[in-house]
Amino acid sequence: MTKLSDIIAPSFRKVHADIKRGGHTHYWLPGGRGSTKSSFVGIEIPLGIMRDASNGLMTHGVVLRRYGVTLRESVYAQLLWGINALAVSHLWQANVSPMSLTYTPTGQKILFRGADDPMKVKSIKVDKGYIKYGWYEEVNEFEGEEKIRSVNQSLMRGGESFVFFYTFNPPKSGRNWCNQFVAAEHPDTLVTHSTYLTVPKHWIGEQFIQEAEHLKAVKPMAYAHEYLGEVTGTGGEVFDNVTLRPITDEEISSFDNIRRGLDWGYATDPLAYNEGHYDKTRRRLYLYRELHQVRLSNRKAAELISPWAGSGRIICDSAEPKSIAEVKEYGLRVVGAKKGPDSVEYGIKWLQDLEEITIDPSRCPETAKEFTGYELDRDKDGNFKAGFPDHDNHHIDAVRYACEDDMKRPAVKVLR
Repeated sequence: MTKLSDIIAPSFRKVHADIKRGGHTHYWLPGGRGSTKSSFVGIEIPLGIMRDASNGLMTHGVVLRRYGVTLRESVYAQLLWGINALAVSHLWQANVSPMSLTYTPTGQKILFRGADDPMKVKSIKVDKGYIKYGWYEEVNEFEGEEKIRSVNQSLMRGGESFVFFYTFNPPKSGRNWCNQFVAAEHPDTLVTHSTYLTVPKHWIGEQFIQEAEHLKAVKPMAYAHEYLGEVTGTGGEVFDNVTLRPITDEEISSFDNIRRGLDWGYATDPLAYNEGHYDKTRRRLYLYRELHQVRLSNRKAAELISPWAGSGRIICDSAEPKSIAEVKEYGLRVVGAKKGPDSVEYGIKWLQDLEEITIDPSRCPETAKEFTGYELDRDKDGNFKAGFPDHDNHHIDAVRYACEDDMKRPAVKVLR
C-alpha cells in the first residue's frame, strides 16, 4: 500500500493520527479551494474499513450529499480516487446501480445516499456489522444542525466507536449555520481548517497557484473566501467587532464592572439574560453568561438567575411592567430600560462602535450566534434594507439594556 505521507497533506496528518487512536467521533473540516479536505476523507474511509477488517471488525461507511444527483461526480469519484491512491483498487469492487463500493475480502461496503430522499437514508441497513464511518460532503448545503443530528441518530447504531466527517467551503455569511457551528465548542468534535497553502505545490499544479495569486492581487476578499476559506461576510453584517474566544474563570473573577440585561420571552421567543463586564477605559465588552429558554415562567427564571446576579442590578425590557413587578417579588433587583424612540438604533450603533465585543461561545452559544449572524435584511432585489432587523436579536436586546447607562447620548438643546 502507498506510503500515507505521500498522499495525505501535512495539514491533515494530526487529524489522521487522531482518527487512528480514536480521539474523536466528529471531524469538521472547513477549508478553501484546493485544500485537499475531500481527498483526505476519500482516503480515510476505505483505509479505516480495511484497518478494521484486519482487526476482525465488520464496519461500513455511508457518504451523503444533500442531493442524490450530485453523488456520482463528486464523492463517488473521490472515493475511487482514494482507493487508487492507496494502491488497493484490486481489493475493491465498484458498482453504480445501486451506487456502492465493496471491500471484496470481507464484503464491507461504502454506501451513497442523497438526503433529498429521507426514506432511503432512514432505511440504510447492513447485513453484518455496523456503520462506523459517515461523510457529509458540502455539509453547508444541508438544512441545518437538527437535520444532521436526525440523520446521525439513524446511522449511529450498533457500534462502540464512530468516525464521521463534515467537509465544506465556509459560506461568506457568519449567519450560516455551519460557520456558527464550528465557531462554538462541541463535545467529541475536532475542527480543522485547511487551505491550499499547506499542500505540496506539485499536487495542485502551477496553474492553480497562478490563478489563486491573480485573484489575490485583483480581488483580495474573493481570494480570502474562495482559497483561504475565510468567512468574509456579505457586506450586511452589523457587528464586525466580535471576537469569539474562551473567557477563563480567572478573567471573570477579576471583572468588577458587571452589566446585566434581560429580554422577556415565553412562547416562541426565548427569555434572554446576559451578564458581562464592560471595560470603560479600553471600550471592550466581555460577555460570559447567558440564559436562553422558551416557555420559562418568571418564577423559574428568577430561580435560575438569582445565583448569578444576587443583589446586582438587572436592566430589562420595560414593555412588561407586570413581569418586572413579579420577579421583584422573587428577589431580583430589576429596573425597566429607559428606551426611547431611537433607542434600538442608538444602542446597536453604540455596540458597533466598541473596540471589541468578546463572547465566550461555550458559555454563551446563543449570544455568539446572534452577534455573529446579525445581518441587514434584503429586499426582493437583493439590496440591503435600511434599519436594523427586529428578529434573531433577543440577546442583542438584553445586552443593549445591560449597557444602557454606559451609552452617553448628546444633550438636547431646547430653543427658547
